[in-house]
Parts: sequence; C-alpha cells; structure tokens
Amino acid sequence: MILIVDDDKAVRLSLSVSLRHSGYEIVAVEGPDEALAAVRAQCPELVIMDMNFGGGTDGADGLALLQRVKVLCPGTPVILITAWGSIPLAVEGVKLGAFDFMTKPWNPRLLLQRVATALEIATPKVGGVFERSGIIGHSSALSDVLDMAARIAPTDASVLITGENGTGKELLARAIHDNSTRRNGPFVAVNLGGIPQSLFESEMFGHVRGAFTGAVGERKGRFEMADGGTIFLDEIGELDVNSQVKLLRVLQEHTFEPLGDSRPRRVDIRVVCATNADLSAMMAERTFREDLYYRINTITMRMPSLAERRDDIPSLVRHFAASHGSTAPEFSPEAMAVLQRLPYPGNIRQLKSIVARAAYIAAGAAVSADDVRRAAGSEPMRLTPESPAGPDTRTLDEMERDAVAEALRRYPGNLTAAAASLGITRQSLYRRMEKFGFQQ
Repeated sequence: MILIVDDDKAVRLSLSVSLRHSGYEIVAVEGPDEALAAVRAQCPELVIMDMNFGGGTDGADGLALLQRVKVLCPGTPVILITAWGSIPLAVEGVKLGAFDFMTKPWNPRLLLQRVATALEIATPKVGGVFERSGIIGHSSALSDVLDMAARIAPTDASVLITGENGTGKELLARAIHDNSTRRNGPFVAVNLGGIPQSLFESEMFGHVRGAFTGAVGERKGRFEMADGGTIFLDEIGELDVNSQVKLLRVLQEHTFEPLGDSRPRRVDIRVVCATNADLSAMMAERTFREDLYYRINTITMRMPSLAERRDDIPSLVRHFAASHGSTAPEFSPEAMAVLQRLPYPGNIRQLKSIVARAAYIAAGAAVSADDVRRAAGSEPMRLTPESPAGPDTRTLDEMERDAVAEALRRYPGNLTAAAASLGITRQSLYRRMEKFGFQQ
C-alpha cells in the first residue's frame, strides 16, 4: 500500500489515478493527523507526502510528520513533494530520513520511476555476497555506505556519490556496477573535469569520418562504449553549463548523435556520477542545472572521509604495504599509532602515498614511527621522537590547516607539488587555501 498525504484534493486525485493505473494500492489522506492514523493502522510500503499543510510555507508540519512516520515505520521510504521548490527544505527532509524529493509540477514518468526504485530498495534482498571491488575496511561509517550500496546495486537507479577527493568514490561506483544485473557489461569511467569543453561532444558521443579536420575515421564515444553497462561520470561538478545541456539530453532520452551524423543512436546504460562540489550551492549560483541535478540523484550516497573511518587505517596500511610483494614491510605498533593520528586532507590517496614513502625510507626494515614522521612531515602533527604517542588536542580543521601550511612552506611557489604532497588536486588545494586564509 502507498500512502499519499496532501491537503490539495487535485494533487491527491492526480497521484492516486497515476499510481493505481500502474497497479499500486493507494490510500490518500488530507493531512498529518489522518496520515498518522493510517500509519498506526498499517505501515505502508511507501509514503508520498507534501511538505506544507494548511497554507504554511516553512515546512514545519511536513518535517514533523516525516519524523513521526520514520519512528513508527523505520523501514518505509518517504518521497517528499513541495510546491515551492525549496531545495534547502527538501535537503533537510532527506537528512531526517526521506528517501527522495520532487517538486510540483512533477514529471509523471520520473515519479513512477522513483516510486519503483524506492519500493525495490525497501524490499529486503535474500542471499548473495556483496562484492567490495577493492574497498577496504569495516568501520561503521563505511559499513553504512556499503549496506545502502548492496540495496541499490540490483536496481537501475541513477546514483550520485558525494565526498571529498581521495575517499574512493570510483571504487564505490565500481562496486555498485559489480553487484548489479549489468555486471557482465562494461564499466566506463570518465573524468569530466579533464575534458575540455571543445572536445566534450567528440569524447562522449564519438564522431564519424570527416566530422572535423583530422577525423580520419569513425570513433566511438564513451556512452557507446558503456552500452549495456554502467557509465561513471566523475567530477560532474566541473562540467560547464553548455555541456550540461548536452549531457542532460542523453540521460533523458538515452539517445545521442555522434559528431557529423544526424542519425540518433540509442544506448542502454546505468549512470553513476560523483562530485566533491556542493551542487546545491552551484544551482543557487546557476552554474549547475537544476534539471540535471534531479536527473542524476535518484539515489545520493556520501563516501566518508578517512577522518571519519580511522578504524580502517590499519587494514588500509596492510593492504597498501602488501602491494610491495615479497618485500612488503611491517609497520610497528608505534608507526601505526602515528598513522592513525595524522590529518588526511587527501584521504585514502594521501595515506597510500605516505605508506609507500615510509616503506622506501625504512629500506627493508620494519617501518618505525620516525619513518612515518619523515614520510608525512613531522611539523603538521607536532610530534617528536621523544613523545611519539603524545596527545594532540587540535581539532581536525586545525590539523588540516597545519598540514596545508607545511606543504606550502616545503614547496614555496609550487602549488602543484604542494597539492601532490598532500595527495589532493591543485583545485582542492586552492579551496583549502581560501578556507584557511592562505595567500596564493
């Protein structure tokens, strides 16, 4: 049973007719009191509810109802609908446990798609082992992400993975593909931030012979390469607005035209995107299209930073050390303790780099705490050989600030080298310099 909650009779009728026509059993009520009575009588399979009741515009009644529904029926997914398109309010609802949100007027086809996805994900899957695809760790923060990935992988829902650079967003995308019904199809990863605007169409859609000077033959684009599988669009926040329009059409219609060819080609793909940018802020600034955002975020997942999963550091260190083969170094307990206390603005990518440098410094011997300090740079942690396990009372922001300051000091005037030493991109270093007030 699907419960519809909206104080607009026309909305209730429209939703009811559409969903009943698709074979769903529907109960439609006017407001929070009736909704809670229905939920207490029987937990619905899905709730579709308005955010505002009785003429209100702050969403307080809607958020309160959402919280009550999640208490009474924790496993029931909730799709929020708002008439005034307030993204901050909808995001607040998602934080409180809503599965998804849509704005009025809604696209009927998209609504049915999201209803089907919500119901499929809410249905427990029996049996099967989740293929981690290289993801290391068992911390609670990581386990929560993998639990969700296991539920959404068998669906065809589009996924938006957020998180800082170096957290393993591509590995998560690969795991979703490897556990999907498309696992035998291709997995095509594309770094959109590395494609110039002038080459976007050729790279993504391909071209035919003679399409432009130098096009001596036909070339498949990334979408055609991914046909029957999954396309992973990394750094989607870096895509310029003109290219966003071209991408949106493919995601909506699942057709594209190679450069120089007017005949549309159909493609069967699942789309997984990733970004470390704040897309909500970009939409407010009109640098990211709202319609594209709704298209790519049927499911949103956030990959936790390494600072949120420090319990996984020993497992990650052993994994990276094992990549040295027969010469894999051992890390002393003191060395491991230092590694677990370091700030990691570059996340797992930075940890991997530190482990490799420490192994080379140790030159075949067991890696000591001093080796780790030399590999990471001792000043950011304020550690000394005499007190390797001394308490560090700084906040994570302070640790990150000190790490950035040390990198800038070690590589004056060379931001590329400073970013590399931190295991982050130059663009990420710019953002952190702005955050902490460092001059370029």
